[in-house]
Amino acid sequence: MSERQWTIETICDALVGPAAKQQFLGEINRVPVHEIVTVFAKWQQIASDITAAVERGRELARAEAETGEIPGEWIDVTDRIQAEASAARARGVA
Repeated sequence: MSERQWTIETICDALVGPAAKQQFLGEINRVPVHEIVTVFAKWQQIASDITAAVERGRELARAEAETGEIPGEWIDVTDRIQAEASAARARGVA
C-alpha cells in the first residue's frame, strides 16, 4: 500500500463508525495547540491500521472467492470462544 496523505478528512473517512468519527473530531478540536500533532498522529495510526485491515480483508475475500479457501494458517478457537461466552452468560454478563 502506498503512503497516504493523511488529513482530518481522510482520517474521518477511514474511521468505521460515527462514534469513532465523533470522538476523533472532538479530540482534535479540543486539544491544546501544543498537543495537536500528538493527537493527530494517534488518530492517523488508528485510521492507517483500519485501512490496512480493510484491505487485508478484501485480499482474503478475493482469495477465498478464487480458491474457495482463505490463505494462511488458522487456529480454530471456537471451543474457547463458546466456553468464554458460556461463562459470561453464567455471570449474567451476556
